[in-house]
Amino acid sequence: MDFFDANASFSIFNVLSLIGGLCLFLFGMNLMGEALERRAGNRLNDILAKLTTNKFFGFLTGLGVTAIIQSSSATTVMVVGFVNSGIMSLKQAISVIIGANVGTTVTAWILSLSGIDSNNAVVQLLKPSSFTPILALIGVILYMFLKKNKNKDTGLILLGFATLMFGMEAMSTAVEGLKNVEAFQNMFVLFSNPFLGVLVGALLTAIIQSSSASVGILQALSSTGRVTFGSAIPIIMGQNIGTCVTALISSVGANKNAKRTAVVHLSFNILGTAICLVLYYILKSAFDLKAFLGGPVGHLEIAIVHTIFNVICTAILLPCSNLLEKLANKLVPNAKTEEKTSELDKRLLATPGIAIEQCHAVTLKMANDAVISITKGLESIASYTPALAEEVREYETITDEYEDTLGTYLVQLSSSRRLNDEISREAGKLLRVIGDFERISDHAVNIVESAEEIREKQTVLSPSAIGELNLMIEAVKEIVELSYKAFSENDVAAAQKVEPLEQVIDYLKDTLRKNHIARLQTGSCSIEAGFIWSDLITNMERTSDHCSNIAACIIDVAHHNLNIHESLKLTRENSEEYKQTYQAYMEKYKVA
Repeated sequence: MDFFDANASFSIFNVLSLIGGLCLFLFGMNLMGEALERRAGNRLNDILAKLTTNKFFGFLTGLGVTAIIQSSSATTVMVVGFVNSGIMSLKQAISVIIGANVGTTVTAWILSLSGIDSNNAVVQLLKPSSFTPILALIGVILYMFLKKNKNKDTGLILLGFATLMFGMEAMSTAVEGLKNVEAFQNMFVLFSNPFLGVLVGALLTAIIQSSSASVGILQALSSTGRVTFGSAIPIIMGQNIGTCVTALISSVGANKNAKRTAVVHLSFNILGTAICLVLYYILKSAFDLKAFLGGPVGHLEIAIVHTIFNVICTAILLPCSNLLEKLANKLVPNAKTEEKTSELDKRLLATPGIAIEQCHAVTLKMANDAVISITKGLESIASYTPALAEEVREYETITDEYEDTLGTYLVQLSSSRRLNDEISREAGKLLRVIGDFERISDHAVNIVESAEEIREKQTVLSPSAIGELNLMIEAVKEIVELSYKAFSENDVAAAQKVEPLEQVIDYLKDTLRKNHIARLQTGSCSIEAGFIWSDLITNMERTSDHCSNIAACIIDVAHHNLNIHESLKLTRENSEEYKQTYQAYMEKYKVA
């Protein structure tokens, strides 16, 4: 019988319907996964943050994350990115990957609902075709008529699920005519050959890069009644191997441990399939399973087989995770030259919650380097050495590199459709503060250059000038420490102390300039020394300006406000606490 005869039971129009159903299925799965991830927000971070070297806990983590984002391939790619960034060790990654293989079976169980067949009204309500239209309607209302992004994401989850199930129904309807096609039946007889079945399952999954989707296709085909246990079991085994392609592609260009993570994923599934194939042959030889293996398989039975297979693989190989690690180390040996770890791996962009956490961690390193650079720069005024000056310049170079890397990465992250409000605000905050931290390190170098000029020209400052300079140095050190504390600990109370101190430093700059002019007039200070003096206090005052920007940013984000200057103005005008803090700092840094 011709597959593509318009008058036949299975025609070209059925093929087009099948393709359309598959497209809806894949799109719905992707849409639902993205919305679930976005809706989960930092809860996904919390799950991953609890990772320990405990195998069982890592297994549960992989299972839970995969159940949330509905894709073991996405979880494995994420894990490859974690290992490449140094967030996770290879040992931790192995148990997470094993857990992801079990977590992906959740999708098959959800899809098995479409196979429900009963005249009972209550049972019929469990069938997706009964409740999916209602979920779609609720999803449209949430997405189109409510303004909060969380509500919109919930709407997209429901719409994604509805689209996925409509796609599943479309595929099942499209292939229904295949039950009368002899060639189709003969094809699945061929797949009863375990090796051929494994190969077909692996190739299909490798092409569409989703074991959940390929299991869904198999469940749709099972609605014809022509798919047997004997053909389905090997195909399901092969699907686990095919899903490894995504992780292998993702590991290209990554460091050795990241490559080993992808190899662990592949070796786990190959070994698991090989062991289960041996068990399959043993059972076939020991028992008469012809009636069972020749019987038709349905949606629910495929979900059960998929779960049993993955649970067996896990039970056998999870205790042997150390051996999988050794195997990966053998297959991917250490490089002759030491590899650099990419702290901001592009693979993490697929999980914005994790990506923003990593950006914050890297920004914290940048902030620490900027604080060290300005502290050492200020020390160089009184205790200059060439080694100290070189150290300040090295820190400045590092902060420059951090700004370039973070800026590019944060822009890429901000353009993602997966950001929720909280992550979006955090990305905006980091984009604002990295420029200020970089400029602080620039001023540290400027201060070092002034210190070098003092030594080279043997410039002598008067005792009163030195005393005033030391006073301003102490004030700048304090404001830098306050702004760093505000950022590193997200401490709004510390941030609120920065602006009063910044105003005091502005007052100090003006007062010190007036005093310097008076010294020039009395001849107690040279004009040449005056130029260096002016550069020093200018760089210190500008450092305090950047500290003020950082603190204001922390306050703004805490109050969901984006207008720095307006916030600072309102704080200065209306806050009694601000006035008291300002007076305390005025007294502390009073010029004699």
